Amino acid sequence: MSTPALPPCIIIHGLDHARAALTAAQGRDIILRSPSGAAALHGVEWWKRLLDRLRRDFPDAPFTAILDCGDCPGWAMAALRAEAGLIVLAGDGPAHRAVREAAEQKEAWGEGRWGYDSLDLLGAHDPGLSCREFLQRSRSEQPVRQA
Repeated sequence: MSTPALPPCIIIHGLDHARAALTAAQGRDIILRSPSGAAALHGVEWWKRLLDRLRRDFPDAPFTAILDCGDCPGWAMAALRAEAGLIVLAGDGPAHRAVREAAEQKEAWGEGRWGYDSLDLLGAHDPGLSCREFLQRSRSEQPVRQA
């Protein structure tokens, strides 16, 4: 029995990147991941507003969103309290482990939900084209979800 392929992961740096990714996906399940440490850099509310906007603009688009909290357990806990979706957290100290346990209990732990291959849109001159090319390369790994 084969393991199901993980959805492609696209690292987004803002609303335009997210829109480009969802448009290029054309109904295919993808992961939208924030850049490393985005919870501390932009804040949890930034992420929540971005996701709310995407869900309004793309109501039928299947995607999983993951907020990268860097190595800051405080920001990760704030994301959990704010119900900001899935999170990832680097580090292995006692506070990190406690946050990971809390996230796992809430089914909000994002680690392991994407493969090794991801596309970071930082510096992409044409995010839409970059997404289309990336998704085309990984097309055989994940079927389109039927509505």
